[in-house]
Amino acid sequence: MTDIIHPGAGVVFMKVGTHAREPLPEIIARKRKEIDDAGYAFWGYGGNTCHPLASVQPFARNFTQRDGVIYLVMQPMESKHFAIPDRAHEFSADGVRWEKVPPAINVRGSRYALAIDSLDEDEFELPLGRTRVAVGNSLGRPGDRYIRGRVDKACLEVVDDAADDEASSLHIGLVARLVEPYAVLLRT
Repeated sequence: MTDIIHPGAGVVFMKVGTHAREPLPEIIARKRKEIDDAGYAFWGYGGNTCHPLASVQPFARNFTQRDGVIYLVMQPMESKHFAIPDRAHEFSADGVRWEKVPPAINVRGSRYALAIDSLDEDEFELPLGRTRVAVGNSLGRPGDRYIRGRVDKACLEVVDDAADDEASSLHIGLVARLVEPYAVLLRT
């Protein structure tokens, strides 16, 4: 198991694939170039889980104080996300003050984004049975009971349980390091 996954660690888990009509390999190449050009990138997402202000930011601040770093671990999958690939022009870390998205960064078809400064291929299994939801209404719920059906992302804490790792593990293929402000709101 990778060094990222150890008792007490916090990770943001996300299923990833085609997004806003762009295949995952193209997204990865674009994000790596953005990191090279701007020093960071925005990894766009949507949905009702992992709200930037209510979930991701408090979670990330808590766990970076403990562990020094927080990672986004991603499970590549087949997807058909056909949202219009409109580029976000502004972002906000607090919902009040809005800033221009830097020209070197293109985040498309998303309401929210995670701020990352690395993006690497890394193959390992995430033992969901050894995780718990770390923020929000499902606080404390085992990760393998939370990540089901349409739930495709979560802020998780790795716990030291004797759960059956094999029965509830997910294959991770991409890892990114989150940086302040960790997650932002977007608008076109």
